[in-house]
Amino acid sequence: MTNGLMPWVASHAHLVPEPLVRAGFLAAADVAWLLRVGSVRQLERNLAHVLAWRDAQCTGGEADVDVISRRRLRAMSRRGMRSYFTYFSEALTVKGRTREQLTARIRGTGDGLASLKAQTGHGSAPVAMGHQGNWDYDGFWARLEVAPVTTVAERLADERTLRMFVDIRESLGINILLTGTPHLTERLEEALGRPHTVVPLLADRDLGRNGEFVDAFGSTIRVARGPATLAYDTGLPLYVANTYRERLHGERRKRAGSAHGYVCRISGPLDIDRFRGLEREAGIHAITQAWVDTWARGIADAPQDWHMLQPLFLADLDLSRLHAVPEEVRRRWEQEHA
Repeated sequence: MTNGLMPWVASHAHLVPEPLVRAGFLAAADVAWLLRVGSVRQLERNLAHVLAWRDAQCTGGEADVDVISRRRLRAMSRRGMRSYFTYFSEALTVKGRTREQLTARIRGTGDGLASLKAQTGHGSAPVAMGHQGNWDYDGFWARLEVAPVTTVAERLADERTLRMFVDIRESLGINILLTGTPHLTERLEEALGRPHTVVPLLADRDLGRNGEFVDAFGSTIRVARGPATLAYDTGLPLYVANTYRERLHGERRKRAGSAHGYVCRISGPLDIDRFRGLEREAGIHAITQAWVDTWARGIADAPQDWHMLQPLFLADLDLSRLHAVPEEVRRRWEQEHA
């Protein structure tokens, strides 16, 4: 399907009814969930950490993934798979949507939104975010409501699929750079050096050998260093975005042509100045921990929209494949596997 049907649908979105595409992807999501394929099992392991941490925040106790019932976890993972597959149906059909439909499907909110708009009105800002909701819609909204968008997309092995996703995002007005691009960080810093620019980065996982280990959800996760590196090196304020699905009603639902849309919640800015006195590596780590703290609270508010189907938590990682693992992290991993 990836090598054939998906690119065809994306190229002919105006010919294919969106409800039909959505129904097909939801059926596929339900089949994968019922079969409990490997990605679903990994999603459930990740969600167990989030649910346990959220419960602990309410009770004042310790996060314990073992107390999360299988029934509760299965119900949440089904919602998660349907949310994840809905994203794909929306991405593939985005070229068949009018500007009015897209603007009705995504709105911004949050205590950092006014500050972000003010910052990008005269300058630029990096934004840390995760694979949550519909990040393509986020980019479209940000370009219209905040500032022109430059971001990074993963370089996929399948060239046809890669071009499909790049084309989808560029059709929304998003400037795309690919992982593996020479001097990528310098190019992002160059973009941030121009006024009226926002650089959102999907940073809740790092698929390479490098990454930053931080505390989250009562455990340890490994995320990308990009947002913190840009904030530390440029001195620009760092914002955090979380995105959730929401049910639409009335006139907005009619304009959207969909029963659901998204809200992009902007938090921040983080106080980068308090980390300026630290050495670079310590500063990047501290900034990463700070944005993850904010982002994790947003994930806990709507875990069903977090599309994390890959190993992320320390217990699921193969440390032999990773670079420069801190000794305290290695000891923690050994304790969890004892």
